[in-house]
Amino acid sequence: MPIVILLLLIAATALAAFLWLRAPDLPAAELEARFQSPQDHWLDLGDGLRVHYRDEGPADAPVLVLLHGYGDAYSTWEGWAAALRAGHRVISLDLPGHGLTAAPAGTQIDREAQARLVLRLAEALKLPRFVLAGNSMGGGVAWQAALLAPQALRGLVLVDAAGWPMPATTPSLAFRILAHPWGRVLLERIDNRPLIRQALRAQVGDPALITDEVVDRWALYQRYPGHRPILMSVAPGAQAPVTAERLAGLQLPTLVLHGELDPILPLEHSRRFAAAIAGAELIVYPGIGHLPQREIPARSAADVAAFVARLTAVP
Repeated sequence: MPIVILLLLIAATALAAFLWLRAPDLPAAELEARFQSPQDHWLDLGDGLRVHYRDEGPADAPVLVLLHGYGDAYSTWEGWAAALRAGHRVISLDLPGHGLTAAPAGTQIDREAQARLVLRLAEALKLPRFVLAGNSMGGGVAWQAALLAPQALRGLVLVDAAGWPMPATTPSLAFRILAHPWGRVLLERIDNRPLIRQALRAQVGDPALITDEVVDRWALYQRYPGHRPILMSVAPGAQAPVTAERLAGLQLPTLVLHGELDPILPLEHSRRFAAAIAGAELIVYPGIGHLPQREIPARSAADVAAFVARLTAVP
């Protein structure tokens, strides 16, 4: 077969695949109506930033604020909320570019900017000192917020948290595509369900936990207006890594949780957090991957509840 014909066939196949997978944004009102509950709220912080959060549990109970990872949403914490809301006020929010939070065009994923947003939300809601927990990217935002305003926090929970230099390899095909400018252009315009399914199933100890409903929800949140350009702004390794010296000054009770099988962020990262933060406690979950809050919600939430109980027992 002449090379020209072969190239034309490849180009035609690629175009057909793109047209088949092409998926425009969905109306914000449609997605909000589909997923919202009586516990869902939005806070307008101005300049096109309208933050979605879910607020559950007694208003006068110890407060937990929960931050999701890259591409995820508040819904990653539903298992924790179900286990904790009887005795805690549980606030799970969507960072810009995620879930049901509206953000202005040009917003980029930036750890310090996200941390400042979390602190603004806490101030606007007039929260008392709270425990801040984050998974993956959200863990990186959590420790950054702790460094910026330790006086606002009662404690810190890092769940397979980002912050140290990323490993050179990743099991996620989506992250490998993100490394190329053409890949970002493509991912901004298509239905990413196949890539989401592959990435999530590679991240957890039991792939059966990643159901079609989980994948569909992730994919629909990405189609909230303006989200995909924000998601494409991420540059793995571009955020300045944390250092033991920066963490050494953090005088804040800290619980570090990590799935032993995490293929995204190795256990050594959480060991380094626990070693750098004075008095930090490390709990490792055998057989669990990158998302303990999804994989073993009851068990990991119980560890957090015990941690919060120890904090509230101190006058």
